Amino acid sequence: MTHSAIPDFLLEDMIKRALNEDLGGAGDVTSRAVIPDGIKYQASLNARGSGVISGMQIAQLAFNIIDPELEVKTLLPDGSNVVSKDICMIIKGDAKSILMAERVALNFAGRLSGIATMTAAFVAEAKNTKAKITCTRKTTPGMRLVEKEAVRHGGGSSHRFGLSDAIMIKDNHIAAAGSIQKVLERARDFASHMSTIEIEVDTLKQLEEVLRVGCADVVLLDNMTNTDMVTAVQMVNGVMVIEASGNMALDRISSVAATGVDYISVGALTHTVANFDLGLDF
Repeated sequence: MTHSAIPDFLLEDMIKRALNEDLGGAGDVTSRAVIPDGIKYQASLNARGSGVISGMQIAQLAFNIIDPELEVKTLLPDGSNVVSKDICMIIKGDAKSILMAERVALNFAGRLSGIATMTAAFVAEAKNTKAKITCTRKTTPGMRLVEKEAVRHGGGSSHRFGLSDAIMIKDNHIAAAGSIQKVLERARDFASHMSTIEIEVDTLKQLEEVLRVGCADVVLLDNMTNTDMVTAVQMVNGVMVIEASGNMALDRISSVAATGVDYISVGALTHTVANFDLGLDF
């Protein structure tokens, strides 16, 4: 299923900050020094490996923020599968303008395509199960919106966007409040009818108490063994949505998905990812 792109105006400030950082106070002094005014070129943004592309919307905006007269054509939109030498985008126009935006466009697209590619690998490991792969709040500061969008491009889904999205009770909240019963009762009293309450447990005994108290919509099984997760799924018996988290390496995903959990959250999708290799060639 495809969804509409993020509105451009939500991305422009982020891109402008990156361009200002790169151009400094004097602009691209190399291009200013060696390329005469009026030189026109065509450049292509090319994949140098196999994966899933993301960041094309941002790259196009970067070029057009620098020079609205650049003709930018995206050939492979965000979410496309690519192989080495695929042409993702063609940019035509002033050579200096293209070069001014090049690095910012590639930085965003390389990182986001890396996230999308890694997500796709995790999603593939959970195929033929109901488990969905989801990212977390462990994102690069200032880039959460686009990194979570890159996860979607790779076939994954998003956990809460920020602290205000839902009530998520973790071990430190339980310790500060005094008990599982106290945090759940206080959370339910605070929550609106539109709010979701999730609670983290790391033992089956804690899960027993959560089930006894009620109030939670989602339970997060943190760092549990696969055997304990199977038992947890049986205990919950459809009463709550079940999320698994903690040390979710790629080679473990298929076995965790097979336990019957609904979601597998993977922080590594956004905090431990290799850039995808893209290049801009004249």
